[in-house]
Amino acid sequence: QVQLVESGGGLVQPGGSLRLSCAASGSIFRANAMGWYRQTPGKQRELVATITRGRRTNYADSVKGRFTISRDNAKNTVYLQMNSLKPEDTAVYYCNAQILFISNGGEYDYWGQGTQVTVSS
Repeated sequence: QVQLVESGGGLVQPGGSLRLSCAASGSIFRANAMGWYRQTPGKQRELVATITRGRRTNYADSVKGRFTISRDNAKNTVYLQMNSLKPEDTAVYYCNAQILFISNGGEYDYWGQGTQVTVSS
């Protein structure tokens, strides 16, 4: 089994910054693509940013130039640096990882428990 543990959410004023972290732990595995998604009440979960193992990145248009996704492959950890935060960035942020199990070669989709980000004055 693999667990994704997120941290770094909280309350921040507009224009402020937060850094989210998500660490994958558990059975012997390799984390392939990792990413962040967010969801607000009554809306579908939406992509924020993804990063491949080779560090190729993809961002939602709404966060380009403000958010930066990065990862540490040795630690199986993905980060999301969020700058110039806006009230519309308020959401529950979820970490996602495509996990490859060395034992059987299978790749599976895992999600974190979510961390609340609130941007408000």
